[in-house]
Amino acid sequence: MNGLVLIDKPAGCTSHDVVNRWRKLAKTKRVGHLGTLDPMATGLLALVTGAATRLAQFYGKDDKTYYAEITFGRTSDTYDAEGQVVETGAPLPLPDAVRAALVGFTGRFMQTPPPVSAKKINGVAAYKLVRKQISVELPAVEIEVKRLEVTNLSVDKMEIVVTCSSGGYIRSIAHDLGQRLGCGALLSRLRRTQAGEFRIENARTLDALIDLAAAGRLPEAVTPAAAMLTHVPAEHFDARVETQIRQGRDFRTSPFVVPAGTPLVKALSYSGELIAIGQLKIPNLYHPGTVL
Repeated sequence: MNGLVLIDKPAGCTSHDVVNRWRKLAKTKRVGHLGTLDPMATGLLALVTGAATRLAQFYGKDDKTYYAEITFGRTSDTYDAEGQVVETGAPLPLPDAVRAALVGFTGRFMQTPPPVSAKKINGVAAYKLVRKQISVELPAVEIEVKRLEVTNLSVDKMEIVVTCSSGGYIRSIAHDLGQRLGCGALLSRLRRTQAGEFRIENARTLDALIDLAAAGRLPEAVTPAAAMLTHVPAEHFDARVETQIRQGRDFRTSPFVVPAGTPLVKALSYSGELIAIGQLKIPNLYHPGTVL
């Protein structure tokens, strides 16, 4: 089973927990993820398994879409409901004030990651330092929010749909919005619904995967490696060229199949299996940089 697995992660477990569950179900150690989710969060978690783990390098910078619930009048050290929650006692904001403040959270802007995060300081994850009660100061980074839509707004809560660039934290949006409004706020629910080309509609729950494994049908949950990287053109090769590619030798593509100057190409066998990802050297000549 070499390919992609889309999982609908439940709340209360880490992304690493899900990876370990798949390792046991698939009886393999070769598993990686294409972006983590916080334990509180639910939704889309993309795993790569088998030889397809070598394709993880081509992912990671795609936009992601989330459903989020923000609660006003509370703060926490983690910027979400999982941390030490404190009631601020400040007056709750009026709807017009909330909508006006949200304008500053669209487009490109600088964002400071939460102190309890996977961002590293001198090679150590910030959350590990915080657990040791070591103060951390993370530098602000530029992110882009391409969509921020309010779907529900009540006295003390707001529900939004956000599409943001890789590296953006919805927890920081909630915290910074609360600071701007003067009442404090935290992220009370989060669900990822899309990451690049992957959608939650195509994901399976852990229970569904367990049922498939029990029925001996677990491969049904794996999208073959050849079907990954949908934006990369593909060309089929005969057995002779396949052998050369697997040996690391450069190969030529047809200009009628792969447009000249295309940076990457998927080399497929005649049976449709992914042989390698070719990297452009000169027009229509590729080097098999990643061989499966």
